[in-house]
Amino acid sequence: MRLSAARLYRKTSGLMLGSVRGLLRVLPHHSIRVLPHRGISHFPPLRMRLIQFQSSGSASHRIGLELDGDKVIDLNAFDPSLPRGMREFLEGGDATLQIAKRALESGQHVLSRSQLSILAPITNPEKVICVGMNYVDHCLEQNVPVPKEPIIFSKFPSSIVGPYDSIVLPAESQEVDWEVELAFVIGKRGKNIKEQDAMEHVAGFTVAHDVSARDWQMRKNGKQWLLGKTFDTFCPLGPALVTKDSVSDPHNLGIRCRVNRNLVQDSNTNQMVFKTEALIAWVSKFVTLNPGDLFLTGTPPGVGVFRKPAVYLKAGDVVECEIDELGLIRNPVG
Repeated sequence: MRLSAARLYRKTSGLMLGSVRGLLRVLPHHSIRVLPHRGISHFPPLRMRLIQFQSSGSASHRIGLELDGDKVIDLNAFDPSLPRGMREFLEGGDATLQIAKRALESGQHVLSRSQLSILAPITNPEKVICVGMNYVDHCLEQNVPVPKEPIIFSKFPSSIVGPYDSIVLPAESQEVDWEVELAFVIGKRGKNIKEQDAMEHVAGFTVAHDVSARDWQMRKNGKQWLLGKTFDTFCPLGPALVTKDSVSDPHNLGIRCRVNRNLVQDSNTNQMVFKTEALIAWVSKFVTLNPGDLFLTGTPPGVGVFRKPAVYLKAGDVVECEIDELGLIRNPVG
């Protein structure tokens, strides 16, 4: 009998370590998968990477689970009663997540990724909440004080595009810049949420690109940031919504951006001034957070505007934003 690591863990989780070692000695070598040693030995939980996609020739959205090896499980085929949009899926709470876990364990309804168009993991959030100046090293880059309270602004949801879609340079701006960001999505409604309870309201994490028109952000529109941040296509997102229990530590992940394969940003989310819990507690003082609400948590140093001379995106560029454990998005500029 072949046992997966996850099932073996469940079968032996109540045993003492010595009993587990004894069991492993008895089992045939081919019946278990040996994991590389990484300090404390744990069997990994099932990793959940939720995506939205369209099948070839279809305009309708579907929900899936991204697998290793260029494969996707079609959750709507596994259970046709599931919603076809991520926001509605998250509104279903633990019930829909449990269905997704059963689908992952089943290994059924597997599609080839090459047959699909991968969309942003969330396309219609009620709110897109952004945080400025939220990396210590980014503040040092600008020679400005580290904020004592979160600096909150927003983008319109209409700026969201998929992980491989084009960034369209607007005729109104000549100073379009890059910003890789860790993003998270709310999975549970709440108001006045305490920091110690905040992670209960998080569905998962993903990679975002906060594309920014610096002329409109810094000099025009009364120096209000909104217009410079919210042109169409200015929020590439994806490739997957990685559930919070599938991420080792969201505040200790390598985060980087490349333009035409040249590394322009390279930092770690441990440089964040206000972590996920603090941001949820702060923002929920002012507004009710709902499932699907999207947070962009700020960018590390290396943006184009602070280079000497400044560097901006141009047609033909390709921008890659990547965060360890979450994935990579790649967007051509046109």
